[in-house]
Amino acid sequence: MAEEEKKAKKTATKAKAGAKTEKKPAAKKQAAPKKKEPSGKTIRVTQIGSPIGRRAYQRATLIGLGLNKLHRTSVLEDTPAVRGMIAKVAHLVKVDEAA
Repeated sequence: MAEEEKKAKKTATKAKAGAKTEKKPAAKKQAAPKKKEPSGKTIRVTQIGSPIGRRAYQRATLIGLGLNKLHRTSVLEDTPAVRGMIAKVAHLVKVDEAA
């Protein structure tokens, strides 16, 4: 009986080990969010103020707008997100309508 019990334990542990290595069902793929179509409106943003001595979020916002040196210009799509970024650093940039 002792040998039979040992064999039963071995098969039980093998079964447990096999259960652990079973593959989990694949996660459902989520559809990628739809990209918004560009509105066609663009704005030209020019850096006129230095980020030296400014808070880190203002420096990061300038980089997000594509600006890193004085008198550099970036042409961006006119979206609410870009307008919000411009509002955060309005004292450091000049905004013009792009043609």
